[in-house]
Amino acid sequence: MIIDRPICPDGRVALTGTSTSPCLAASRPFILAATILASAMGFIDGSVVTIALPSIERDLLAPFEMIQWVINGYTLALGSVILIGGAAGDRYGRRRAFLIGIAIFTVASIACALAPGITMLIGARLVQGIGAALMIPQSLAIITASFPKTVRGQAIGVWAAASAITTALGPTLGGFLIDALSWRAAFWINVPIACAVIWLTLSHVPESRNETETGKLDWLGGVLAVIVLGAFTQGLSSASASSSLSLSSLISFGVAALAFVLFGIRESRVSQPLLPPARLQSREFAGANLLTLLLYGAFSAVLFLLPFDLIVRRGLRASEAGLVFLPIGLIIGLASRTAGRWADTAGPRLPLILGSAIVAWAAILLALSPANLWLGAIGPVLLMAVGMAMVVAPLTTAAMNAVPEAESGIASAVNNAASRLAGLISVVIVGLAASLLYRHEVQSLLIDGTQELRFGILPAPSSPARAPLEAAFLYAYQRAMLIPAALAGLAAGAGAALVRPKT
Repeated sequence: MIIDRPICPDGRVALTGTSTSPCLAASRPFILAATILASAMGFIDGSVVTIALPSIERDLLAPFEMIQWVINGYTLALGSVILIGGAAGDRYGRRRAFLIGIAIFTVASIACALAPGITMLIGARLVQGIGAALMIPQSLAIITASFPKTVRGQAIGVWAAASAITTALGPTLGGFLIDALSWRAAFWINVPIACAVIWLTLSHVPESRNETETGKLDWLGGVLAVIVLGAFTQGLSSASASSSLSLSSLISFGVAALAFVLFGIRESRVSQPLLPPARLQSREFAGANLLTLLLYGAFSAVLFLLPFDLIVRRGLRASEAGLVFLPIGLIIGLASRTAGRWADTAGPRLPLILGSAIVAWAAILLALSPANLWLGAIGPVLLMAVGMAMVVAPLTTAAMNAVPEAESGIASAVNNAASRLAGLISVVIVGLAASLLYRHEVQSLLIDGTQELRFGILPAPSSPARAPLEAAFLYAYQRAMLIPAALAGLAAGAGAALVRPKT
């Protein structure tokens, strides 16, 4: 039986029913270009808009608590709808879902650029996140359906490399556009890119779907998945904003837990579940996604904590701190193709273990935090970039190869959701840990009980209070940085225990 049958752009059905179809060979460079550009739009929009927030706040006269939802709204919609997006591609056609996602994303980008006020901007960002939730999982699913396993790791490596480079350069390009034109240019730039992606997709990307799935999509399971991820994301956002487990965050977590139980019951009983239970029982698939949670949690936690050390303690300007992080994307981009080829030939197990261990060691060096900038920040960041470069493509390849090609859409969605939720969870954990540790250290130093205890705020270097408060900051920073070190170490252990060697 043909399970996953690519259909060539000219309408011919692939005779082999696999990614080795001869009609795909000439189109593969264009397929990669389309998926890279689409993924870049989704990834860059998360980073470029962060730089635009001060300009948006001034231009729209928006309160800070609403400005945060320009970022949170996009993340919330993307994270909560992405499972439906992946499943819809598997069932109704990945090319079709990809094009629909791009169209929604583009229209929403235009609405963002034209938004007269903060409320419309937030609403358009929510719609943009829904478009990204359809678009992003199809990128990897289309690659999986178009490239045979023998070269798939290399193809994913090229995709990861280009995505990493564009994401790394995105804030720089966005800053230039914002300074030269307006914050609205950060959204207008999506329109010509989207037009190029649509042309490439219509011209070269074949259609593929899981033909064993017929009938309607499991919409009830999809709604429950949205509630689980949406409520969980909202709970994390609320906890992060208040630096504590507030009543609203506890209610959100409770709703997420209840919806998760109902989702599990639903998926075990429906004939064609949104997330097949067999996938969660697969050692390879579960191991790859557990490793994704741990490693991307560690990576996100480091990216969250390190700017405080660079800017608050070491006194770097924001632009200088940004240059410290720039090599991460460049190194990952330059090395991912080689790492993907390594995974193709030797299997993903060794690069996953070794790369995760290197990230753990880099976090330990950051926790030691010597005064020298090269030893305390730049050197460990370069080491961490090398470790991540060894892992990104093999980890994605392991997750995608662990499922049948027919289920590549949902596999991509799960892996994307795991990486994004990992970042949210780890940032909340290290943020709370750093805040509580800092408060504990400075408590005995307070003369006036009205002094605000906030990790990341220090008095001027000339202030008499600077030295003891800086010592308290360093105490909290070093211990909080051990959390991502532990997560990366656990990721290396998960790779050793759950990822099988290539036979």
